[in-house]
Amino acid sequence: MAGQIEAKLAELGITLPRPMLPIANYVPYVVTGNLVVVSGQVPAIDGKIAITGKVSWGVSVDQAKEAARLCFINVLVHLKSACGGDLDRVRRVVRLGGFIAAPSEFTQHALVMNGASDLAVAVFGDIGRHARSTVGVPSLPADAAVEVEGLFEIE
Repeated sequence: MAGQIEAKLAELGITLPRPMLPIANYVPYVVTGNLVVVSGQVPAIDGKIAITGKVSWGVSVDQAKEAARLCFINVLVHLKSACGGDLDRVRRVVRLGGFIAAPSEFTQHALVMNGASDLAVAVFGDIGRHARSTVGVPSLPADAAVEVEGLFEIE
């Protein structure tokens, strides 16, 4: 029987993909006490980065917002693994961090990161409301347009 969060994902039309393996010397998540830290995830579909480039230089704000949403879906994949397959163990989305590849004159980082934040609230409800940092960067690994990391409280 699927849990409440799995049912919510299904209602939203989201199927969690297979996890993308780390591309360097790190682990996808760390559990310490009742906290899970999920490493930065890129907008990958089927193990390939779906949205690459710089926001406002070939990648629109809407495309970047979708990239942030995809990143959060990939965060959820690793969070589920950290929770032993049961996302109902999540007690709080504590913090999301977003990195937006964009030129220095770009200023709509918050709009882009809403792709991840809006999905966190849609999936988890009030416990999905979180603290957040969003930073513009000149480039990201494998030319990803966006990267999202997360901190979660679990039971």
